[in-house]
Amino acid sequence: MECTVSWTGPPVGTDAITSSGSAMSFLATTGSGHTLVMDGAPDPVKPENGGANLAPRPMETVLAGTGGCTAYDVVLILKRGRHDVRGCTVRLTSERAETDPKVFTKIHMHFVVTGRSIAASAVERAIAMSHDKYCSATIMLGETADITTSFELIEA
Repeated sequence: MECTVSWTGPPVGTDAITSSGSAMSFLATTGSGHTLVMDGAPDPVKPENGGANLAPRPMETVLAGTGGCTAYDVVLILKRGRHDVRGCTVRLTSERAETDPKVFTKIHMHFVVTGRSIAASAVERAIAMSHDKYCSATIMLGETADITTSFELIEA
């Protein structure tokens, strides 16, 4: 797997805004050929060091990728178990360290699984398998963060 991340350019002129509209915007191109824009938070004290809030922050993309990784696993595990899964949403909330490096220290994932006649034990098992065995992102972030989960099951 590979990815190239490029700063969209140095500040132009005295207003410290690049052609993307942000002094701290980055474009990521993945090995599969997809692109993702990331931006920094605005810095009111030193605008030339901040973003323009035009795209997700890099750490937000880490959290989103983790949610995507574990949701993918949960759906796949349920489908392989021949469960009639029709939807899966995971809401992630997190806390980060106050000092650099500002790693994630707590992450909570709340899953909402929709389907027909799915036992709660099957959802619980799928989440546990993702977190204990399959989701590389969750397992990696678990080195610095206390990761907790909850779920609700909606009959569809």
